Amino acid sequence: MTSTTTDRSRPAADFATLKRVEDRLLWLSSAVIHHANRVRPNPSGLKVGGHQASSASMVSVMTSLWFRHLRPEDRVSVKPHASPVLHAINHLLGDLDAAYLPRLREFGGLQSYPSRAKDPDQVDYSTGSVGIGATAPIWGAISRRYVDSAFGTAGTGRQYSLVGDAELDEGAVWEAVLDPAVAELGEVVWVVDLNRQSLDRVVPDIAAAKLQHMFAAAGWQVITVKYGRLLQELFARPGGEALRERIDTMTNPEYQRLLRCDAAELRRRLPGDGPAAGRITALVSEVDDAALVEAVANLGGHDQPAIDEAFESIEDTRPTVIFAYTVKGYGLATKGHPQNHSALLSEEQMRELADRLGADLDDPWAALAPDSAEQRLCTETAARLRRPRVDRQAPPGVPADFGRIPSGTATTQAALGRVLLDLSRGAPEAARRVVTVSPDVSSTTNLGGWVNKVGVWSSRERTDWFADDAETILHWREKPTGQHIELGIAEVNLVSMLGELGTTWSRWGEPLLPIGVLYDPFVERALEPWSYGIYAGGQSILVGTPSGVSLAPEGGAHQSIKTPSIGLEQPGCVSYEPAFAIDTEWALLACLGRLGRPDGTSAYLRLSTRPVDQSLAAVPADPAARERRRRQVVAGAYFLRRTARPQVTIAAMGAVVPEALAAAERLDQAGVAADVVCVTSPDLLYRAVRARQGHEPADTWILDQVFPADRAAPLVTVLDGHPHTLSFLATINRVATTALGVTRFGQSGSLEEVYRHHGLDADSVIRAALDLTN
Repeated sequence: MTSTTTDRSRPAADFATLKRVEDRLLWLSSAVIHHANRVRPNPSGLKVGGHQASSASMVSVMTSLWFRHLRPEDRVSVKPHASPVLHAINHLLGDLDAAYLPRLREFGGLQSYPSRAKDPDQVDYSTGSVGIGATAPIWGAISRRYVDSAFGTAGTGRQYSLVGDAELDEGAVWEAVLDPAVAELGEVVWVVDLNRQSLDRVVPDIAAAKLQHMFAAAGWQVITVKYGRLLQELFARPGGEALRERIDTMTNPEYQRLLRCDAAELRRRLPGDGPAAGRITALVSEVDDAALVEAVANLGGHDQPAIDEAFESIEDTRPTVIFAYTVKGYGLATKGHPQNHSALLSEEQMRELADRLGADLDDPWAALAPDSAEQRLCTETAARLRRPRVDRQAPPGVPADFGRIPSGTATTQAALGRVLLDLSRGAPEAARRVVTVSPDVSSTTNLGGWVNKVGVWSSRERTDWFADDAETILHWREKPTGQHIELGIAEVNLVSMLGELGTTWSRWGEPLLPIGVLYDPFVERALEPWSYGIYAGGQSILVGTPSGVSLAPEGGAHQSIKTPSIGLEQPGCVSYEPAFAIDTEWALLACLGRLGRPDGTSAYLRLSTRPVDQSLAAVPADPAARERRRRQVVAGAYFLRRTARPQVTIAAMGAVVPEALAAAERLDQAGVAADVVCVTSPDLLYRAVRARQGHEPADTWILDQVFPADRAAPLVTVLDGHPHTLSFLATINRVATTALGVTRFGQSGSLEEVYRHHGLDADSVIRAALDLTN
């Protein structure tokens, strides 16, 4: 068990000082956005943006968390629109120079949303894509536990997620909450900013109770912070129960409208027309105007004692969600307005805010008085939260080649499992760092042998009740030393965890080599969170298999088309689609060698279940020639068939390489000499082309070796995917070209029928070549 406990040695709260720090954070976060939009020169006139109201709703909670409850081992994912509050906190704690405060959304300045990779101050989780930042601490918790069980160096710590209530509309949130593995994560704490507004409107229905029941049903501890002490004091008076019931049953829009009312209007609207209206009227008549206006907005999410009590109530034996009722725009002139999401305070309103909070619009970044209680609290908090330096372990060396020469008929998908087993024997230190993740498809993606060898990771050992069953092929041994993690069928969960496993080198100094395996047609479903994981510094390998229309009997729903070009276009990623088992081995080993380092990169491998005769690879027997071939495979392409004077070149990738070779043989018999280039990475070839044109740094030698100008000939490209993926190859030598591939949804059939239907068969390649040469 790795749960944490509340620190009971914490000094008693000085809520008056805490409130003054909260006021300073409200001012700084509002001023940061104001300066970016109304003060900083903006020659283009484009909207800069920022979210004063969304920041204001979280200031109270974030003040309590950082200045009362957070510990150095804890991590926090901050909702995207509250990024100015995070930067304001970091500034008060000495982690962000005041020079950055005027630079929100400026080039080289503070990012629009929290970014681990690009912001200059401490950011634990990159957020900004709805639902992904919210769930990241769940996968961060599992990653920390995995590292700690494997290497004993990750320690403990809570994983907080500050979530906007509208973010709970995102399906990825519930995929994560409902995964069985999550119910054991006592270190996970979500705080829901329940301001009852989305971007465009006040959410009409009262959904809080439903949401609370959903979390409770998933095994979470549910804590609700609804009313502050001012409202609770009113509720305790005669007529108070009626007032509470009136507010509890009020629709969200009606309550939000009350926030915009003065005292006279409140006295008219608040009692309503129910049977208890008279008692409520009598109650509010006893309250002075200022107190009444303040009390109506006194929700628990802005009441420091109530927030403090909620954080103290966390059990740490199961995940916790705190529903903090808040007002969007709390403390601002725009509070509670249904269109305040991106609204900006005017200069006059900012000056009024400055006067009320003890700030100065003309000197917005003025420091706290050195001898003030607020500054002492900031200094003490900074010292308490100072994290020890992380000593990063260098990732282990990964062999480039096992020396194997595959024979017979094999698939690139099966080669994946074989490489992992070879790695465990030939490079055990590297294999120890490998962790595989899949969504309930381990056996069907050929990971069975690897899973049998290394076991399934679990925070505690579980009984394998089928261990003595002779007919059991896949052994599900769950233990803390396992190296395979399997989630439910939710690709977003898989790639989100993959991203967090890929950050352990920077978080705790222990590099992992994470490999996620899922069906290639579902890569598009998982693409956004995986891309966001890469953006946040997570380095991993995503394997899409089986792929393409080569999965012929499965039909169109399981036949991927666009994924080859996705791999080419994804930043921070190198993509490969090998044709042979040996190419798969070399590419995978090269990808593993790029993980877990500051200059590392992720990878995407597109594999196939099509059986291919491995002798077609014609792997050179000479060691030097073999190494040259390996380098070419890793760089993106190699000659598979080379004629004396080519009249046409066929560049083929992946499963359709046998068709390209067969077409070349028949063309040769017809008197048309054809070279065949086996493309392994259109991604790297395209980078080489751009480098040659001066657009980016990359090696270009592969173009000289595989597409030399003196062998330029009309070009046919063919792959089991969209044809535009390889169409750029014709620009290398500016030759006539035709591109074959898949542009329509597939259908079930035999491999031969499906290839013929899409024009991937040898006959189609021959016709395309003859059209170019005659």
